[in-house]
Amino acid sequence: MTSTIPINNVGLAVMTTLRNYGIDVIFGIPGTHNLEFYRHLKPLGIRPVTTRHEQGAGYGSDGWSQLKGLPGVVITTSGPGLLNAMSAAATSYCESRPMIILSPGAPRGSEFSDIGLLHETKDPTGAVRALIGRSTRVSNGTEAVELIHEAFASFAHGRPRPVHIEIPLDLLESASDVPPAVLEARPLGAPQKASDDAVAAAAEILRNASNPVILAGGGSLGTGAALLQLAELLQAPVITTINGKAAIPEVHPLSLGSEIRLTAAQDLCNASDALLIIGSKLGESEMWGGKILPQGRCIRIDIDPVQLHCNLSPGLELLGNSAAVVPQLLTALAGHEPAATPDLAPLRAELQAEARSMAPVLARINEILAGALPPDTVIAGDSSQITYFGTTSFFPMQQPHQLLYTPAYATLGYGLPAAIGAKVAAPDRPVVGLIGDGALMFAVQEFITAVEQRVDLPIICINNGGYGEIRQNMEDRDLPPVGVNLTQPNWIRLAEGFGLTAFNVESLDDLADTVTKALAVKGPSLIHVSIQ
Repeated sequence: MTSTIPINNVGLAVMTTLRNYGIDVIFGIPGTHNLEFYRHLKPLGIRPVTTRHEQGAGYGSDGWSQLKGLPGVVITTSGPGLLNAMSAAATSYCESRPMIILSPGAPRGSEFSDIGLLHETKDPTGAVRALIGRSTRVSNGTEAVELIHEAFASFAHGRPRPVHIEIPLDLLESASDVPPAVLEARPLGAPQKASDDAVAAAAEILRNASNPVILAGGGSLGTGAALLQLAELLQAPVITTINGKAAIPEVHPLSLGSEIRLTAAQDLCNASDALLIIGSKLGESEMWGGKILPQGRCIRIDIDPVQLHCNLSPGLELLGNSAAVVPQLLTALAGHEPAATPDLAPLRAELQAEARSMAPVLARINEILAGALPPDTVIAGDSSQITYFGTTSFFPMQQPHQLLYTPAYATLGYGLPAAIGAKVAAPDRPVVGLIGDGALMFAVQEFITAVEQRVDLPIICINNGGYGEIRQNMEDRDLPPVGVNLTQPNWIRLAEGFGLTAFNVESLDDLADTVTKALAVKGPSLIHVSIQ
């Protein structure tokens, strides 16, 4: 049967625009209604990664995005496919990460109908908008393309958050009248600077401070080497949120790691006479119940004016992109002579002791892995104790986006697809998934995606017999454990059934050697470590 759908259709216009911005990988699942997106992938040189659930597509795109520095792109089908991706979209919203979701919608004229259409959904854009804010059903091809341009501009000059574009099925399959010139990528311009007066005032506060401290969040990761230069110029210790992990190399003498949730780190910030906060909402999920209440002057840098007052109103606001504002501060502080280099060794030891007391076995596992893996290894974590009690504190990292994690949305099922996406983005770089058994079961179907994509990817499963954190929460409330001690599969046979190479670690003394063996394996592998 010969198709009557034109090749030069709106689907081609949209995918061409994305390709012109550098997108060469998409994540998703082909479906009856989205084929006019998929038709154009191969001719445009775009690689499709087909996950086994749309949630995995969203998390895979997030891992790819963090390694590539481009927004992740997810293609879903209408109705259930779109809604299956919503946990990932909500994660990107919560963690302030760029994502573009494309989906087909009901044909024009059949919106809100109840007539038994395939994948019929009452109001998909309304549902998505309720979660992520930016969801649009377009009425013509030019509008769809313009929304792609607007998305890239918003990612460059605003707080990055997901964008959903719904294209009615009849429009997606119709001939495009969008001129070729409109499909070209547009210059995004330089990052936004703060006002000169505000920068001068901030520089004066920092110049006169005797014990300045820098608190760096996820919004600081675009500063590159400038943040380290500023810390060294001020001789200011740098403490980060988990999303800001490795904003400066964590082996640097001024780094105190991603430990803002710990009491000693919060005390340091509150005692400072000049606290510079860069790109952080200071949210409960990062603070673990603590508070930042500085006794001295407080300066906040943020690209979002609302975030400048989120959870703490500063004495001085620097509205702008940290990638531009931190260099502005360096220029304004030129010639500054800092006070003596602070002795951070006692505080660093106190932080490590506090973190180790929460989970000593998980600390040891991460220290073993940090010694066995190359220093530039990307670790994909999950909402697992091995991540938030272990990797965050005991796996020092050299550069931003080396830990893939979602500390605020804290979803289960993120780590495995994020690891796959990262390895697709950086095939020559070591990537390892370090995930608890409960979280891994949320995405176990993506083992076959890793096999299909032929990624060399060790996945380390730390098995504590179920939902260990919730088990502990129950015990702390004098509740008998309910629904948290989970029946386990035979992990070795499960992995081998998917086509992975599988290793079982009987003793932590064997973990380093096993990881070395797994790194040499072609294709994905599973390392099962039981700590029950």
